[in-house]
Amino acid sequence: MAISDPPFLKTFIDRIKLIPHAQLLLGSGGFAALVIVLHFILRRKQTPNYVTNLAHIGARQYDVIIVGGGTTGCALAARLSEDPAIRVLLLEAGQRVELQPYFPDYSIRNMSFLSEQNLKSMPRVKHASGPERSYWVDYGAPEDFDEWAKLMNDDSWSWKNFSQYFTKFERYQPHPDYPLVNTAVRGSSGPIRIGYFNTVSETSKAVIKACTSVGIPFSPDFNVSSGTLGVSRVSHFRNIPKCQSEPCFQIMTYIDEKRQRVSSESAYLTKDVLARKNLTVAVNAQVTRVIFKTENGEKRAIGVQVANSPTGIRYRVLARKEVILCAGAVQSPHILKLSGVGPAEELKAHGISTVHDLPGVGSNLVDHPVVDIFLKDKHDRSLKYLRPKSLFDACRVLFALIRYHLLGMGGPLATNFGESAAFVRSDDPVLFPKEQYPEALLDSTSGPGAPDLELFSTPLAYKEHGKITFDVHTYALHVYLVRPLSTGSVLLRTSNPFDLPIVNPKYIVLLLFLITILTSLLSYLKVPEDAVKLMRGVRLLLKIAQTEPLASYLDQDFRRPDLDHGTHLKSDEEMLELVKERVETVYHPACTCRMAPPEMNGVVDSQLRVYGIHGLRVCDTSVYPWIVSGHTAGACYAMAEKLADILKKSIRD
Repeated sequence: MAISDPPFLKTFIDRIKLIPHAQLLLGSGGFAALVIVLHFILRRKQTPNYVTNLAHIGARQYDVIIVGGGTTGCALAARLSEDPAIRVLLLEAGQRVELQPYFPDYSIRNMSFLSEQNLKSMPRVKHASGPERSYWVDYGAPEDFDEWAKLMNDDSWSWKNFSQYFTKFERYQPHPDYPLVNTAVRGSSGPIRIGYFNTVSETSKAVIKACTSVGIPFSPDFNVSSGTLGVSRVSHFRNIPKCQSEPCFQIMTYIDEKRQRVSSESAYLTKDVLARKNLTVAVNAQVTRVIFKTENGEKRAIGVQVANSPTGIRYRVLARKEVILCAGAVQSPHILKLSGVGPAEELKAHGISTVHDLPGVGSNLVDHPVVDIFLKDKHDRSLKYLRPKSLFDACRVLFALIRYHLLGMGGPLATNFGESAAFVRSDDPVLFPKEQYPEALLDSTSGPGAPDLELFSTPLAYKEHGKITFDVHTYALHVYLVRPLSTGSVLLRTSNPFDLPIVNPKYIVLLLFLITILTSLLSYLKVPEDAVKLMRGVRLLLKIAQTEPLASYLDQDFRRPDLDHGTHLKSDEEMLELVKERVETVYHPACTCRMAPPEMNGVVDSQLRVYGIHGLRVCDTSVYPWIVSGHTAGACYAMAEKLADILKKSIRD
């Protein structure tokens, strides 16, 4: 499929046009030549010819149909098609988009969404690989998965067994500056390249020492059996004098040794994989419903109906063995409900015939709520210029693009954006002494070694998911709740599959479809403990900001009201209001098709089979019994690897 101009390059040029006297730059021959060269190189990188004519897929039958080309969908398609006897069809509602460097693009239109709450827009895209925006590697606490295993009475989900699938997808790329990584516990032959090749600001390098100074223990690797508690990574940079005596750090990322971002699509759907005769990938292919057949009283999924537009032809595509939904925590339950699998009363209200009454479909929506703290960069070294406001800024961005794409040297566009991180517990008596924090809060973690708060830093402060930035150089610290108690639900708007679903604003109004999610803020923190835990996290961030060596990188005397150098003086009541005002999503919705026993509103069993339906499974964040106390992508990769092994065996047998 021919791809149009790279979106971030178009955005860059559009922004330059808004700069006074921009004609001087746009009209220069050298600038035009560089843009043309960049355009040519980027177009060459945009490869595969995915199927766009749905008539071609409608005329064939497959063994397995995978719905959704995100994190799990790409992984499953690649692994299952390793067996030439298994014919696989991967359907993606969006299109293939070349992975971008970090380049803020907020030219995204809002979509109409009904809610009685205040709304903010949140950028979201629909395409193969899913909506990844940050690229750090954190899988969650081992106790998270032990909790899954206990719930399902299935030890294959425990960390000691499930962890093999994390190392199966990993290809750790050693870096000489990070000798403390135990390579014996990192995978070396998987498709996902991970390592320490992203660009990190000097300010972020100061965060680690400040964290350890306030009492957060050092952790050499978040993704091992000892768990996630602690702060980021320490390594002695042999070629940087100041780091020979002081620990420096960085987060393990999905950025490879060539400083390029790695996604499920780029890692799993390689040219060799796409050349397999038993694998078909179709884009702009929206599944409108699953097709069922009843034989001898048993209901079975036998295929899907698919279209590329509301008025387009709806094609039937059949599967001999399995239909697997990998559409995400909003779209997977949406598709199930449109197909007649879900709460019978809700289906009836929308005129949908009930195939199987399954009340848990769409319930228990959980996400990671985040609060941002805005600080002044004392040395004016932020990435503010990536949204150019002057000709000088535009030139800096252009040179950064050249460095990233033409020279392959990484540079500022190879930032992971989230550059440092720490995981803590809100009841840690060292960080939150009882004389200052006397209230006992409900423990929502999976165990005593698991966190409920993540702290992280970014080399630029922003509001409304990056739509708004500041007119001065800034730095930001963030805290998000990794094990919230508040929940919501995904509801049908209508029976039309092209109408966007409603998400109940009891927790967070999410619309994880197409381009935009609209987020309700007033009811984000339904359970009071969630807000209090976030408030504790904010106070800890402000303490870290005033602790050396980080304190010297921030302008502590810059007391403008839209920044937070005086926020530590607020009362608890004022701080709670700040939390409720600023809370946003960090793009990790989960748990809407829970893997749980039926009597606990479960939707799938321990092999991800939908209860009451043969030949239908779900494999994405929607099946998480509880959201992981980390980032959701890693467990998705591992889950896909596990399910691929299950399916290969069952199909062969």
